[in-house]
Amino acid sequence: MRHSVILSLQILVAAVIFGDILCAQTSPAPSHDLTGVWMLRNPAPIRAFSGATFTKEEPEMTPWAQAKYKEAKPSNGGKFTLDTTNDPVLTRCDPPGLPRVYFHPYPFEFVSTPKYTLMLYEYDHVVRRIYTDGRSIPQDPDPSWMGYSVGHWDGDTFVVESAGFNDKTWLDRLGHPHSTQLRVIERFRRTDSDHLQIEFNMQDPKALVKPWTATFSAELRPKWELGEISCSGDYLDFSKFEK
Repeated sequence: MRHSVILSLQILVAAVIFGDILCAQTSPAPSHDLTGVWMLRNPAPIRAFSGATFTKEEPEMTPWAQAKYKEAKPSNGGKFTLDTTNDPVLTRCDPPGLPRVYFHPYPFEFVSTPKYTLMLYEYDHVVRRIYTDGRSIPQDPDPSWMGYSVGHWDGDTFVVESAGFNDKTWLDRLGHPHSTQLRVIERFRRTDSDHLQIEFNMQDPKALVKPWTATFSAELRPKWELGEISCSGDYLDFSKFEK
C-alpha cells in the first residue's frame, strides 16, 4: 500500500512538472500587447536574402522604378565598396526610412500608451509614433522619412498603415526605389508569447506594378535593453576601411 501511495505521488509530481514545462513552451500570446524588445529571427530559408531584401523574387516594377533601380550602387553583397556606393544611408547618414529600417540588424521595442504606440529602433535612435486613437492618415501629410502611421487591432493582429513618405530612401538594402506615393501596411501578430509574425504589404503605383508582400518573424528578448547605435561622422569616414 505504501509503495502504491509513493508511486502515485511520484506520478502526480511528474505530471505537474511536465504540465508546467508544456505550458511554458506553448504559453498563449498576451491579448493586444506587443510590449517588449524584439529581434528579427527569420526561418533559415528566408535568412539567405532577408538581410538585404524582402523576397528572393524581384518585385514587379514600373519602367520608372526599373530605371531608378539601375542607378543604385548597393554595397550589400560586395558589388560596390563603401567608397563607391550611392546608398543614402552609407553616403549621407540619411535615416533608413520605412520599411528599410528592418534590414539593420538591431532590435526594436514596442511601447504602448493610450493615444499611440511607439516603435523604438536601436539603429540611430529611430522612433515611430503609431496613432491608435481612431484617427485616419491626413489627406496631405508632410513627407517624412518614416511616414505618418495609424494602427488598430483586428482580432489578434495589430494592423499599421503608413503613408506620407519622402522619396529619399530605398525600400531595402539593394536599392529598390519608391516614390512619395508609397503606402506600407504592416500586420503584427504574436503566434505565441515569444514569437511575432510581421506581414508587409508595400503599395506604390508609381514604382510597383502590384503590391510587394513578404512575411518576417521576430523573437521576444525579455532581458534585452536597447543600446545606442548612432550614425556619425566616423561612420562616413571611408578611409578607415582602406588598406
